[in-house]
Amino acid sequence: MRKLVAGNWKMNGLTADGVALARDLAARAKATPPACEVLLCPPAPLLAPLANAIAGSGIVLGGQDCHTEAKGAHTGDIGAPMLKDAGCAYVIVGHSERRHDHKETDALVRAKASAAVAAGLCAIVCIGETAAERSGGRTEAVVVRQLQASLPLRLGPAQLVVAYEPVWAIGTGRTPTPPEVAAVHARIRAALRDLVAEPAGIRILYGGSVKPANARELMTVADVDGALIGGASLVADEFWAIAQACG
Repeated sequence: MRKLVAGNWKMNGLTADGVALARDLAARAKATPPACEVLLCPPAPLLAPLANAIAGSGIVLGGQDCHTEAKGAHTGDIGAPMLKDAGCAYVIVGHSERRHDHKETDALVRAKASAAVAAGLCAIVCIGETAAERSGGRTEAVVVRQLQASLPLRLGPAQLVVAYEPVWAIGTGRTPTPPEVAAVHARIRAALRDLVAEPAGIRILYGGSVKPANARELMTVADVDGALIGGASLVADEFWAIAQACG
C-alpha cells in the first residue's frame, strides 16, 4: 500500500506563513513527486487558502477535528461536510491533545469518525498510551481498548487510517525503539481483524517525535504505513525529508 505522511500543524500558522509553506511544499511535490501520499492538516482558518496553494500538486488537505453533527447550533465547531466543502479529503479525530484538553472519550471519537465517513472523508483515528500506562506494562491493552471503543465497525481502507501516537513521545524528542513500535503496530493490526472490513489494507501511521534523523528507520518497521508529524511539519525542509524517507 502507498504510505501516508500527514502534517498536523495544530494551532500554528497565520495566512501568509501558512500559504508560503504550502506553496514551498507544492513546488517540491510538482518537481519531484514523492513515493508517499502527502497530507496537510492546518488550522481551520487556513483550509481555503491552502486548498488554493496546493492545487495541482498532488498534496491533499485535511482537518484537525470535526463535530459529530453535520450542522446546527454548535458555536465554534466545524462539521465534517464543511471540511469536505473546503477541499478536505481527511480529518484527524481523537488526537491525544483533544482527548486531554477537551476530555474527549472513545465514544465521542467514534461518533466523530462516523460523521467524517458519512461526509465522504477518511477519518484518521488517533490512539496511544501515556507514560504511566507504558511503565505499567499496559500499552497494548490501552491501544486495543481505544481501538475497540473508538472505531466505527466495518470501515474500509478508503474510510479509515489509524494513527498510533504514544502520548509520552509527542513533542518530547523521545521515541520508542523500532522493535517497540513494531510490537504495538502488530498488535493494532491483529485487533483490526475483528473491527474493519479489510484489516490488511488499513494504513497504520506512527506519530511522536518523528524527524528526518529517525524517519527512514521508522518507515521500514513492519506495519508502519506512514507517519503523523507535528512540529517537523512546520519546517519545509524537515517535513519534505520525512516524506522522502518513504521512498
